[in-house]
Order: sequence, then structure tokens, then C-alpha cells
Amino acid sequence: MNDFGVRDIDVVVVGAGQAGLSGAFHLRRSGLAPDQDFVVLDHAPRPGGAWQFRWPSLTYGAVHGMHSLPGMELTTGEADDSRPSSEVIGAYFTAYEERFGLRVHRPVDVAAVREGAGGRLRVETSEGTWSARALINATGTWDRPFWPRYPGQETFLGRQLHTADYPGPAEFAGLRVVVVGGGASGTQHLMEIAKVAADTTWVTRRPPVYREGPFGEEQGRAAVALVDERVRQGLAPQSVVSVTGLPVNEAITRAREEGVLDRLPMFDRITPDGVAWADGRTVAADVILWATGFRAAIDHLAPLGLRERGGGIRVERTRAVRDERIHLVGYGPSASTIGANRAGRAAARDIVRLLTREAAAA
Repeated sequence: MNDFGVRDIDVVVVGAGQAGLSGAFHLRRSGLAPDQDFVVLDHAPRPGGAWQFRWPSLTYGAVHGMHSLPGMELTTGEADDSRPSSEVIGAYFTAYEERFGLRVHRPVDVAAVREGAGGRLRVETSEGTWSARALINATGTWDRPFWPRYPGQETFLGRQLHTADYPGPAEFAGLRVVVVGGGASGTQHLMEIAKVAADTTWVTRRPPVYREGPFGEEQGRAAVALVDERVRQGLAPQSVVSVTGLPVNEAITRAREEGVLDRLPMFDRITPDGVAWADGRTVAADVILWATGFRAAIDHLAPLGLRERGGGIRVERTRAVRDERIHLVGYGPSASTIGANRAGRAAARDIVRLLTREAAAA
């Protein structure tokens, strides 16, 4: 700790979801010690990343493509398909942190990352201030739900909520529900709610694109390349579904046959009793559920001026182009669980090189 009460550390990892834990694992594996050479800060109350906030009806069996963290498999016995994903993954992350002694500090909110003294980063948090030589940002998107604005929205007399607050289907029994959004969450919500609601209406900006047949490595690489190109240009990352499409499974097929997934174009305004289109069509509603996605939670990095005109941070591999001390994992092309694993490894390697180079120059 220096004379001003600011604690010195080599690396701060912000976020302890899949990406943050992967980065911390690879930092530790490279020889850096938790709480001595690097610190992991997480704003959530317990292990599990954003998974701990998922709705109870999202079982582990409904989660697509969950990859184990590096160095420790999520075994079949632990991953009971019928258990809520929040429980399965929360327990797994807890065991992972303990096994590798990652010593995550929580709950800790990071307010801002600024330019500090002597070429270091000043990381201001609810636990105090850290002076770091590098930072791995792994804050994901869950804390920034995106709410579109439409005329008349404030006049609606019913309930409006976002995927981030979705409680499961039971609360919608007997109600008329408008679900907005064509992604994976929107379709999952819709198919659940349709079983108990008096009526459901599905509204999306664009017609949904369904993906039939296998989705192999070649298709996966192509999808990642599209997202990566946006990030390289400094544009805001796209959602996964916008690139890959909705995978057609048995539940999707049945819902399409039953008319649950009959989609309407986006409405033009919201009325006290529902939604309306310019052509005079109206739909009465008790609830509007906004399954409209999330944005990257990176506002704390704003003092560093990393954003491009396109709204995003331009990234090469995981490194912010404007500042080699900053690495973003779980951002853009590394937003998937397997992508987060790889990004954590890449970020740790680059940071160790940076630290070694600075030490040699000192």
C-alpha cells in the first residue's frame, strides 16, 4: 500500500463469471499469486456469475453449449438436467474458486478505472482504490438490460419487465402477455408463458431466422468471425442469435406448429391497454415483457476514453487497441463460454508478457 492508502497490485480482474475466472486461473497458472500479484473483484453476492440471477425455470438441460472452466470439468453427475441452471453453475463456480484458491472479493462494485500515477491504472471500487499495471475486464452484460423506448410507454397501465427480472411463467397465469424480442430468451419466455397465459403475442423487429441442421466448428468459426469483425471496427458487439439464428429443436418445432411462434412486426406505440400499429391494429395486454437483450457493462472504463465512434471498444485478440493495459474478455467474439475460456488464457498470456517487459525495462 502506498502513502495515500491506494493498494498496489499487478493485475485487477473485474468480474468472476466464466471469463473472469478463466483469466484468473491462467494468471495463477503463470505464477502470479491471488491477492499478492492479482486481485479478482466481483459485484455479485455469491459465486455463479450472471447465472445466479437466471429464472428458476431455466434448467441446466435447457442451457445450450455450457463449457467447463479450464482445469476442472463440470461432471455429468453434478450437472443434473432437471436442476435450475443457477444452482448447478453456482455450485460449480463455488467449487472452482475454492479448488484454485482464487479468493474472489465480493460484493465489490467498480465505480471507475482512470489513468493513475506512474503509468498505472487507478481502479476505484467500493472496497477502496487499487493501483494496477493491467486490468482484465470481464463484466459481461447482465447489469445493462436494454429497454427500447416507444411512444406512450409511460401510459401503459399494466406491468412492464425485462428478461433480467423474469420470474418464470407462473406469474403470468391467466394474463394477456406481449413478448418483445426474437432472441433465445424471448422464445424461451414465450413458449413457457403460452402454457399458462390467457393469450400471448410475439413481436420482433425483424423476422426470426431459424437454423436447421447441425452447427459445427466451421459454422461456429464463421459466426465468431462476423462478431470479431465488428469489434475490430469499434462497433458495438452483436447478439449471438443475430449471427447464428435460432436453433430448431423439438420445443421450437412444436411451438411453431401450435402457432405460439407466429410473429408480428414491431408495434408503433404503446397504449394504456396494450400496443398498437400504424395500420390500426391493436392488441390488448396486461403485461409487456421486454426480451430485448443486454449491452456490455463497460461504463466504468469511460474515463480511459476507449470507445470508438461506432459505440464499442476496438479490440485485437482481447487487448483494447487504445490501451494495451486493458483486456476485455467475454466481450464480442469471446462472449460464449468456450470463447471466454480462450480469451481468459490469451489475456493472461499478453499481460504476463507486458509485466515481464516492464520489469526488464525498470
